[in-house]
Amino acid sequence: MANKRQKTCLVTGCSSGGVSAAIAEAFANHGYHVFATARTPSKIPQTLHTSPNVTVLTLDVTSTESIAAAVKSVQEKTGGMLDVLINNAGHSLNTPALDASIEETKKLFNANFFGVLETIQAFQHMLIRAKGCIVNNSSVGGYQPFPFITLYQASKAALTIAGEGWRLELAPLGVRVITLVTGGVATKFLNNIQPVQLPKDSYYTSIKDVIDDHPDHVPFGMKPEIFASDVLRRVEKGSTGKAWVGGAIPMIRMALWFFPQWALDRVSLMSKPPFTQRIADEHAKRMVADSTKAI
Repeated sequence: MANKRQKTCLVTGCSSGGVSAAIAEAFANHGYHVFATARTPSKIPQTLHTSPNVTVLTLDVTSTESIAAAVKSVQEKTGGMLDVLINNAGHSLNTPALDASIEETKKLFNANFFGVLETIQAFQHMLIRAKGCIVNNSSVGGYQPFPFITLYQASKAALTIAGEGWRLELAPLGVRVITLVTGGVATKFLNNIQPVQLPKDSYYTSIKDVIDDHPDHVPFGMKPEIFASDVLRRVEKGSTGKAWVGGAIPMIRMALWFFPQWALDRVSLMSKPPFTQRIADEHAKRMVADSTKAI
């Protein structure tokens, strides 16, 4: 009898402190051979480097050359089949939309959206041969905006709707697509948000402290290990479509379903210290100053 083929899984963005590393470990412990990837492999946890079920690879999802190199490595290791592709690499952008650098915004979408698409395209033949599964990590932020991270949320909203469309397109080819609508997970994500850089003439200079005000932990954050187990369970049982996973998800879904828009806006504004009046007051001062100069 021929030996049973070991299932394979590639996970992007496996730096320490994130959900990807926990997902990679969960799949490796379940018997998969996991390709744990990151732009900087030295940032991948040592437990993954030393696991017999893990191959560590360099993968920058914003680089066509890096993606091609990863495809070649996986092809050589697996013989041309990939059972699971988990797209989690990405980053955030903390800024008012009026002051956002278009270049930085494009980098954001390249990492969070176009990089996912290009990675899927690059591994398509391996996934189709294996009748595999694609898992895209999106966010509840794609459903309700929060001030000053709306560009990040827009990238996740794009991934959610695209993922649902890709699910329909790939189903006839035997490939499942799961879109994780992720709630709170206790990772280092908030610690990686960089302080906002505002131009001197920004309408928001008076509230820079508010924009940079972040909790030191994710409220209602689910442990990454529990999150990873949930993802593994959904892949193994054959799930497809949107999967709401993470801390406070029942409460979030109920609010999105039942709350009127004004109430949702109130919740969004409560995510920061009061700032709307400060913006209005600063704008009024500028209007007075400008009118005085014109006299």
